[in-house]
Amino acid sequence: MARQHARTLWYDRPKYVFMEFCVEDSTDVQVLIEDHRIVFSCRNADGVELYNEIEFYAKVNSKDSQDKRSGRSITCFVRKWKEKVAWPRLTKEDIKPVWLSVDFDNWRDWEGDEEVELAQVEHYAELLKKVSTKRPPPAMDDLDDDSDSADTTST
Repeated sequence: MARQHARTLWYDRPKYVFMEFCVEDSTDVQVLIEDHRIVFSCRNADGVELYNEIEFYAKVNSKDSQDKRSGRSITCFVRKWKEKVAWPRLTKEDIKPVWLSVDFDNWRDWEGDEEVELAQVEHYAELLKKVSTKRPPPAMDDLDDDSDSADTTST
C-alpha cells in the first residue's frame, strides 16, 4: 500500500512556527525535527501510512522544538533560529504542496504588532512624563491670612 501525505496546517509567530498534522486516531506516530527539516509519519485509523517531509524555509532550533499529540492531530512547535523574522511560507522551495495549507484560524499578522506595541509604549511614556513633570507650587494667595486679621484687631 502506498504512503499518503497527512493534511497539514501551519502558521507563523515571532518565535515559533506551528504545524498541525491532521490525522484522527493516529498510531505509530514518529516526529523527527532537525535544524532544516521535519519528518512526520504515522498510521491513521484505517491503517494507512501517512508520511510528510518538509524542508523548512529557514533554519530552526530543533533542540527547543516539540510536538504534542491529541486524538485529532499532532501539533509541532518549531522554534525559529532567527526570532521576529516572518516566514512567507513554510517550505524551502517556493512550491505549495496540495496537502499543505495556512491555518487561517490561528494566523495573525504579527509583524504589525510591533507598531501597536511601540504606540502603547509611547503612550505610557507620555503618561509618565505628565505625572513626573515638575510644576510650580500652587498659588496660595486665595487663602486667608490669620496673622493679618489678628494684627488689625489688636490696634
